[in-house]
Amino acid sequence: MKRTYIDANVLIAAFQGEEQVAQRALRVLDDPGRRLVVSDYLRLEVLPKPMFHKRQEEVEFMEAVFEKAENRETSPQLTQCSLEIAAKYDIAPIDALHVGAAVVAGVDELVTLEKPTKPICKVKEVAVKSIGSV
Repeated sequence: MKRTYIDANVLIAAFQGEEQVAQRALRVLDDPGRRLVVSDYLRLEVLPKPMFHKRQEEVEFMEAVFEKAENRETSPQLTQCSLEIAAKYDIAPIDALHVGAAVVAGVDELVTLEKPTKPICKVKEVAVKSIGSV
């Protein structure tokens, strides 16, 4: 089974994205050949807004994904890895935390909706698959 760390934009698009993008995201989330891997950083990125705006259906969708996924807890090793990756590739801090979590968890891939030209897609420490344009 392929262990896949999912970027926040994949989760958000699966729930509220334009139809074609949402379908691509849902194919990743629903793939029986994948074991999804998440982190507390992912929760922090996708849950506060729908909770604040009382979008309960969206909160429940996100929580259902988290419930069935493997969680990578934060650690000094994850933070150090993220710092090194951010500095090496000029990646935004939250993206570096996602990459760091993926690397430390030893996943097979990180799936994102970012364009292949974005810094997160240039990372060599983990295979990054962009489903942003097909």
